[in-house]
Amino acid sequence: MIRNISLKSWLFTLIIFIGLKATAQTVTLDNYYNQETKKDKSGNMVSFHYLWDETASSGFSIFSEAFKRNGAKELKTLSTAPNETNLKGTSIYVIVDPDNLKDNPKPNYVAETEATAIAKWVKEGGVLLIMANDDVNADLEHLNLLTTKFGFTFNKDLILHVIDDQHFADGELTIENNPILKTAKTIFIKDASSITINNSAKPILKTTDGKNVMVSVKYGKGTVLAVGDPWLYNEYVNGRLPVKYENDKAANDIANWLLKQTTKK
Repeated sequence: MIRNISLKSWLFTLIIFIGLKATAQTVTLDNYYNQETKKDKSGNMVSFHYLWDETASSGFSIFSEAFKRNGAKELKTLSTAPNETNLKGTSIYVIVDPDNLKDNPKPNYVAETEATAIAKWVKEGGVLLIMANDDVNADLEHLNLLTTKFGFTFNKDLILHVIDDQHFADGELTIENNPILKTAKTIFIKDASSITINNSAKPILKTTDGKNVMVSVKYGKGTVLAVGDPWLYNEYVNGRLPVKYENDKAANDIANWLLKQTTKK
């Protein structure tokens, strides 16, 4: 009897441990394909643009809080080329606005070996978020080496073009019965690239004239979500927009949805 109780206790402990390990979600932000620098007030070169802890308008500090609020255990940054080894332990991998020569004199372009490693990681259960940009501001050519593996490509066009703050309506999108954006009803996305679906990817968000702004795809045990702009950086989720735009809610919706996909392997 004592042995049986001990065995049951051991099995119960093991199940709890495995369950906790499975739900411990780490969100890793790329800082290799997007690796911009600038001079600070002292003249030193510092990293900036789409960083977790960056509280300036160009940062992702508000988006990072959305992940934490929805249960992410850890937020990490990957500043080297992704591979099978350094993606281990990552539940969600976020690639944002890959550099072109305009952003970085020596950009790290997506290579086929890296694209293969990322695709393998997704197939085994990883969740990938890709936030591109328009072709003038991002390297879409090499990024598409990766996206074609999932059945979609970013186009070298310009949608939702907004001239200035007097024309917010040109970037306005109304949300109805969306599978991901559950609480955001009206959002703002500025100067994005559209997305062409070539295979099993599904449209999540379209412009009024039918162009894909956001798509998702199941790939093996994993999931990919892609959008044509890095629209959830601080400038557009911290109250700068007119009150009708709910990008703050959209950031929470997306973080929540992505984290839920990590448990659906």
